[in-house]
Amino acid sequence: MKLREGMPTWVLMGACALACIAGMVNVVGYMGFEHQGITHLTGTTTLLGEAFSGGNWQASAQLAAMILAFMFGAMLSGLIVQDTRLKLGRRYGIALALESALLVAAASMFKEASIVGPLLAAVACGLQNAIATTYSGALVRTTHLSGLFTDIGIAIGHALRGCPLQFRRIQLSVLTIGAFLLGCMAGAALFRHFSYDALYVPALWTGIVGTGYALYHHYKFSRHEQY
Repeated sequence: MKLREGMPTWVLMGACALACIAGMVNVVGYMGFEHQGITHLTGTTTLLGEAFSGGNWQASAQLAAMILAFMFGAMLSGLIVQDTRLKLGRRYGIALALESALLVAAASMFKEASIVGPLLAAVACGLQNAIATTYSGALVRTTHLSGLFTDIGIAIGHALRGCPLQFRRIQLSVLTIGAFLLGCMAGAALFRHFSYDALYVPALWTGIVGTGYALYHHYKFSRHEQY
């Protein structure tokens, strides 16, 4: 099933689901004991520069570790998925299942007020963001929004010059931004009621989808081999 301009429904649904999960994880980081953004590396890098400038080496080490943790998660995705273009495959299920395990571990460490909690959450988000790369030339970002707002602005600017409206680009950006915002709202509400147990919701979500997806593809592959 496809929507207008050839964008498959599974791409839009997947991007929105992952963006919602990222919003939930990020807001828990901001509301947690360190008030540390998980996915917002621009802000983290800015704070790192301020910490370096002020000679705050403990904060500098912590912020640098957050950036490296996100990169490590992206590296894990590269090792597992081994692709630069978005297409269905069993390795996506494995990557999502690993993200789920990382979020469960992060929740436990958050409860102990350990910096390992935010670091594990950053690894999970780096892994997730690298899972979704490109589809038919459209960048699929799920953990940060600056590029999405930029894409909308570029598409509108092109349209004002008389170029064809890039509906697919705008559609993907708007829906993903909305899903991230919805995840932030849901995550904040869950955190107020359940504290760090709120992370178990995105962990359960990714765990069920990832494990189920991997098993489904294994089943399809096994049946294909039989015939």
